[in-house]
Amino acid sequence: MPKAHSFRVGKVTGYLRGRVWYLCYFENGQRRRPRVGPDRDAARQLAAQINGQLEVGAPTALGFEPIGIPDLRARWLEHHEQVLRSSVQSINRYRTATDHLLRFLDRHPVRHAALFHATHADAFVHHLRTIRVSPNGHANTAKRPLLDKGVRYVLECCRALFNYAAKRRHLSPYADNPFSTLEIDRIPVETARVVELLTPNQERTFLEACDDWQLPVFATLLLTGLRPGELCHLLLPDDLDLEKQVLHVRNKPRLGWQVKTRNQREIPLVTELAAVLYLHVAGRTSGPVFRRRRWREESCGVDAPSAAAIERELVRRTAAKEVLRGTSVGRAERLRLARDLWRGIGAVAEDRVRLEFIRVARSVNLAGHTAPKVFRHQFATVLQEGRVDPLVRNLLMGHAAAGDRSAGHGLGMTAVYTHTRPETVREQLVAALATRPALEAITRWVSMSSSPTRMASAVLPGSGGGRVEVPG
Repeated sequence: MPKAHSFRVGKVTGYLRGRVWYLCYFENGQRRRPRVGPDRDAARQLAAQINGQLEVGAPTALGFEPIGIPDLRARWLEHHEQVLRSSVQSINRYRTATDHLLRFLDRHPVRHAALFHATHADAFVHHLRTIRVSPNGHANTAKRPLLDKGVRYVLECCRALFNYAAKRRHLSPYADNPFSTLEIDRIPVETARVVELLTPNQERTFLEACDDWQLPVFATLLLTGLRPGELCHLLLPDDLDLEKQVLHVRNKPRLGWQVKTRNQREIPLVTELAAVLYLHVAGRTSGPVFRRRRWREESCGVDAPSAAAIERELVRRTAAKEVLRGTSVGRAERLRLARDLWRGIGAVAEDRVRLEFIRVARSVNLAGHTAPKVFRHQFATVLQEGRVDPLVRNLLMGHAAAGDRSAGHGLGMTAVYTHTRPETVREQLVAALATRPALEAITRWVSMSSSPTRMASAVLPGSGGGRVEVPG
């Protein structure tokens, strides 16, 4: 006659407490006592399943490995580094976002991840709403509250962290992700950084206020839609073809840099911009397209810094660092070596582009503009206003490759079967930019520039067989 309040299936004992059945067994030397429910038959079935798993040494259905949240965060970041191979910049953003969670736990300790519940997640949101942060990460910057998009990003990273915990059986099997209950995607974005575009006349005024070093930089950003980081990593002659009037944006993983979305692209150069870059390059055949002010060729530690020469120097420096440390160099350290090398060959830094942008903006009473990326927004808006084909816009912006079905350009399978000719891209881009007042400022700079390297009546090959006169 079976006992009314208990049963045994192999290594698993079931017992009734009040109206609820519990199981009791040992797994990896630890006693487990999971709660099952009021149904005796369901409890016996689960006990049989767990007993079979214990017999073969498999993880049990209700088993999990408790882990502290700091250790969980370290494993999650390592998973992104070694398995998913996320970019170093992305991993740094994940680390910064989850730092907020660790600081919250310093004041509200939770022993391990399985004990972090929805109430803790709610309290964490309240915490995020009260803290003040430096917008650009510098200690001396005036602090402000986290914007709504920042709060959402932190919560999304924490949700991904606990999803990783659930998949690795670090959470109780019958517990939900505490951050999923927040319905993060429904949090409204009421405070966000406003992107205020320049008017066409403000574009012209801005360029007219640029000096001879600034104008090639900002004219290129304005008329190509490049990200500032892409502009700083353009090399001669690999990325700039003035003969065909084309600028190539290429990944350079061996040189320690890649395009943000990994989508390479080529951007036609309008005639005015090609003339500016012809004068700016001044006959150089190697090195960065845009170099620092007061750069001296003799201070470069690499002879004729082509892509191959830079790669050889980076390999040499990496090997020397590994010999000095006695261990292999990680990705983050290799990127630091590459950044130092790029600076060593004269490449302008992104921060310098931003500071120069702020300087020019203040000089023309545009003090509210502090990010050169506004020119990328300008470029995309001009393409939209010029009724440029959506697929061409995607190609020029580098947001989505034509063969990427998962990309969010909305063209679906049509994009897979559509192959856009370079001539079509050039025609639509030139038509969209044709009426911009900024071109007047650029043309005036070309005609008035006093570059000592320019030869009289120099000519620049134009597209379509034409020739563009560059005043001497």
